[in-house]
Amino acid sequence: MSETCTAADSDEKSKKRNFLKRLLWIATGMIFTFAVFGVAFGQYSIHRASPRIDGTVQLEGLSASVEVIRDSMGVPHIYADTPEDLMMAQGYVHAQDRFYQMDFWRHISAGTLAEMFGESQVETDAFLRTMGWGGLAEMQYEAASPEIRSLLEAYAAGVNAYLATRSPAELSFEYTVIRLTNRSYTPEPWTPVHSLAWGKVMSWDLGANHEAEIARALALGAVSQERMEQLYPPFPGDRHPYIVGSGDSDATALEAMNFTSKTLQASLRSAAHTIRAINRVTGGGMETGIGSNSWAVSGQHTATGNAMLMNDPHLTAQMPSIWYQVGLYCNTVSDACPYEVAGFSFAGVPGVIIGHNADIAWAFTNVGPDVQDLYIEKINPENPNQYEYKGEWLDMEIRLETIKVAGGEDVLLDVRSTIHGPIISNVYGLLENFDETGVELPETYAVAMRWTGLDDVPSVSGPIFGINVASNFEEFREAALLFHVPAQNMLYADTAGNIGYQMPGNIPIRSRGDGTLPVPGWTGEYEWTGFIPHDELPMSFNPASGYIVTANNAVIDSSYPHLITRDWAYGYRARRVVDLVTSTFGASLDEHATIQLDTYDLNAARILPFLVDAMESDTDADRGDVASAAISELLAWDRQNSAGSAGAAVWNATWRNLLALTFHDELPQDIHPVGGSRWFEVVYHLLDDPTDRYWDDVTTPEVETRDDILVAALDAAIDELAERLGSDVSRWTWGELHRMIFINQSLGKSGIGVIENRFNRGPYPASGSKSVVNAIGWDATLGYDVDWLPSMRMLIDLGDLAQSRAIHTTGQSGHIGNEHYDDMIPLWLAGETTPMLWNRLDIEADAQATLILTP
Repeated sequence: MSETCTAADSDEKSKKRNFLKRLLWIATGMIFTFAVFGVAFGQYSIHRASPRIDGTVQLEGLSASVEVIRDSMGVPHIYADTPEDLMMAQGYVHAQDRFYQMDFWRHISAGTLAEMFGESQVETDAFLRTMGWGGLAEMQYEAASPEIRSLLEAYAAGVNAYLATRSPAELSFEYTVIRLTNRSYTPEPWTPVHSLAWGKVMSWDLGANHEAEIARALALGAVSQERMEQLYPPFPGDRHPYIVGSGDSDATALEAMNFTSKTLQASLRSAAHTIRAINRVTGGGMETGIGSNSWAVSGQHTATGNAMLMNDPHLTAQMPSIWYQVGLYCNTVSDACPYEVAGFSFAGVPGVIIGHNADIAWAFTNVGPDVQDLYIEKINPENPNQYEYKGEWLDMEIRLETIKVAGGEDVLLDVRSTIHGPIISNVYGLLENFDETGVELPETYAVAMRWTGLDDVPSVSGPIFGINVASNFEEFREAALLFHVPAQNMLYADTAGNIGYQMPGNIPIRSRGDGTLPVPGWTGEYEWTGFIPHDELPMSFNPASGYIVTANNAVIDSSYPHLITRDWAYGYRARRVVDLVTSTFGASLDEHATIQLDTYDLNAARILPFLVDAMESDTDADRGDVASAAISELLAWDRQNSAGSAGAAVWNATWRNLLALTFHDELPQDIHPVGGSRWFEVVYHLLDDPTDRYWDDVTTPEVETRDDILVAALDAAIDELAERLGSDVSRWTWGELHRMIFINQSLGKSGIGVIENRFNRGPYPASGSKSVVNAIGWDATLGYDVDWLPSMRMLIDLGDLAQSRAIHTTGQSGHIGNEHYDDMIPLWLAGETTPMLWNRLDIEADAQATLILTP
């Protein structure tokens, strides 16, 4: 069809072009003006948010004066006469340094992110409201003892005392940025419930094993049950250590189910995508192989003759750090005021989470128990608010939630729940189309989640306060067993030379099944019948070995009568730590610090001999100078994943390509291997069968074998590195690929460069890798940039607490213009630590500023 253009049309188009040009110039000028103004105004706003850290400030509600001494790293040491005054002052200094982080976190736990950031967060809020963490925290507060409530209220009063003196722009520079698009936003007062609700978020982050259920079901949609089980091998108890006991691991065969339905597979893929999106907000998602390290060594194995305790919890990389270091000291320690404790806290939560007092020290790593089950509910086709259970239609519980949206209309959400828990399929994308895994699906169905974190159980505040003042193992254990969720490996050492371990938590006992796959909810056959009795949970005290190591490995062997989980980390970090600890008995604290930084790759040590043999058999290969140089670096590599190592770069690129070439052709994209200890173990066993079906690339007419894929992975890695890093292999380094970027959880992902540059720090070249002791992780499906890391490192000398040392990732302050915003980053990257100041004279000698809080 022809089209004519008149002179009038041409003139009109010319006018439009000229108008658009003028508009573009105006817009460019405005952007430049706003940028210049923004920099100048930003500097002013940054300065306005700086807290006062010296002099005297009146705080209504204090019973007596409180002294806050900040040391040269910005760590506050708080001295008070009563526990309530201590907690009130802690709330005040948390708000001074980290209030925006606290505010952002409470919006996560309450599911009110859309109030801050608008429509883009409505879906996230819908899921978070479905979880109902805020309501559960309210129940915990109402059920708390008067003593715990008093401490929580004092903490909240301290936070609010600081808020009362500051406008939003004076609280933190982030509010200046937010108010450019959401001028109505003003932070609300802090409440004790806000402190408790963050415990629910951490429980989600540390107990999200439903991801493994979904992944198994997705795998069953692509491969047979036998081949799916190859992807989830049992814990290798014949090679790697247990925390308590020893022996061979036991694995019960999964029940045969049909998970091939295309609709259900699509639903599960959408669920996996949504879970990852939620985890990006919460900072969670505990894939197998990511976790933490801790070990305690009795005096018989240390240079000082006293016990030592080490800890480095592995969490997501973020800015500012998830941890805030603090010391809490009663001026006179007594039954009325028993606190004398130092260590690491969460901003927004009173007390010390990990650290030591005058008598004991403690450390946490994640157990990772199976405390979540997905139930497929049969829905009444004639009434979507009814579900079948044991042959009867039951009414769902329905809760109406109103999601307020900045700059938009309120969104109403019906949260529906069955006896198993909330229906999550309507907030997990296509889970509402759950037709695709083959669990004898009914005509109409939904998916509900059962999780111990949604039960009415006491908060974590009780056990935290209890541990803070414990003086021996019995008191520690009594407090530790109050941790219902999340379940942590709780390690102990004391000044009397004892070491110990307790696994707490509500671990379900199932009438049928093992929690590894979604199950029918309508039959009543897969119910939880109770929890492992607390007096039967694994523990250890002064083992004959003289050491205890926890690294998310299996807690105990198959002689234990209860199921904790099938999805442990596979013990590669634990194996290496045990080997290093037992080969350096008599080690000093500095030598244990060296163990924390070890990057030896047991996975590479297993695979490389097979790769070398495969290369020697590949006589037809004609590799050029770049490939020859790269192979020479790999063969000379010491198996340490150092930032400056070329061999480590070649190896990790080979490993990434090996995973892709071996598994991408058959597995759905949502469960492509991310790396880590489970995939170490999968490939460990595949290597013994050079013709296993996984080695074959089903997209080619040939039948590939192990050696074909190993050589292809190396060749692909060399090509990748040459393209990314150039042809001079001597200039290749692992740190050039493995970059550490500390990203602000909210504004650091804005997509606006000038804002991101203000809040984020990096990239920095980083040592470490996944499932090595210095577990600075990366996701093989995304690239090599760091995603998880040792969020802090702590080493406690129980013989002389003043010799203890620690570091966390970024700095104490959340204010971008503050010297303590990023002063820990170079120390952390270099593997250095700073003194955990303990004696008052040492604290005063290192004081940067002293603030007196008066009634």
